Amino acid sequence: MIIVLKPGFTEDQLKHVTDRIEEMGFRHEVSRGEQRTLVGVIGDEAKLRNAPLKAIPGVEDVMGILKPFKLASREFRQQPSIFDLGHGVKIGGGHLILIAGPCAIEGEEILYDIARQVKAAGANVLRGGAFKPRTSPYSFQGMGEEGLKLLRKVGDELKMPIVTEVMDPRQVELIDRYTDMFQIGARNMQNFNLLSEVGQTKRPVLLKRGMSASIEDLLMSAEYILASGNQEVILCERGIRSFDKSTRNLLDLAAVPNLHGLSHLPVVVDPSHATGRPDLIPSMSLASIAAGADGVHIEVHSCPEKATSDGPQALLPKQYAELVKQMKSLATLMGMTIDPLPA
Repeated sequence: MIIVLKPGFTEDQLKHVTDRIEEMGFRHEVSRGEQRTLVGVIGDEAKLRNAPLKAIPGVEDVMGILKPFKLASREFRQQPSIFDLGHGVKIGGGHLILIAGPCAIEGEEILYDIARQVKAAGANVLRGGAFKPRTSPYSFQGMGEEGLKLLRKVGDELKMPIVTEVMDPRQVELIDRYTDMFQIGARNMQNFNLLSEVGQTKRPVLLKRGMSASIEDLLMSAEYILASGNQEVILCERGIRSFDKSTRNLLDLAAVPNLHGLSHLPVVVDPSHATGRPDLIPSMSLASIAAGADGVHIEVHSCPEKATSDGPQALLPKQYAELVKQMKSLATLMGMTIDPLPA
């Protein structure tokens, strides 16, 4: 349920509204827009249908929301959300982010080399995995905290915001010390304990769509994070399972405008995991921007044949630099801004 406040409401009236909601056993989130301030009521909407909330001073209207993802919905916030990732980089509302880096952190020298080259190409967010969810227990599992330290060091030296994956609620506190943005992978999209845990942090969360998840499934997972108090959730389309074996997954580009129509949250596309094929990544990256994506997430490695994880789907730095030129041109045509990093 959403409570719409009257223009010119007072802060005392807003407090009266929120106090009343809490007295009734519900939680709330306040959204201050340019023209209206809304109060989202979190809880079982059916229990509020007969409550005389419209009689509270300062309330203009009370609207029910049929969608189960209340806080993620366009009804709750009509304008696109914009999040600050650090170092002057924003996402959403016309700000396009370019995330790039290796799948896994393998060492300081190679991480710095890749990061330096992707920054020079125009990437403004550095990615790298310290904890790796692998299909086989015998595959490389990541460098753990040592990898986080290296990622933080390189990010600081190059003045790049960093994003890394969190796999378990027990890792949240540790990773929170190092990262600028959490990533929740496809396998953990419905790990509700993990979603609630990162929801109690103050960092943006990049939430990847599960391999067999519907659009509503993804938005309901985002709702877990939002309902826990963290309002900075970024949705990520990274391909879903299909019967076709010619690509790693099926990239659902319709998800981008679909999600934008349903939600105010930014949407990123990961063509690396979606296709698993470097020859398809450039065209799918450009198609993602044309579809309205707020970011493109690409794996880059200076020597893919020696990569410890997902080498076959990584672009070479030179390939990435050429692609960024094309993405920048298209972004300009689409009226989007790619925030530059400090020198």
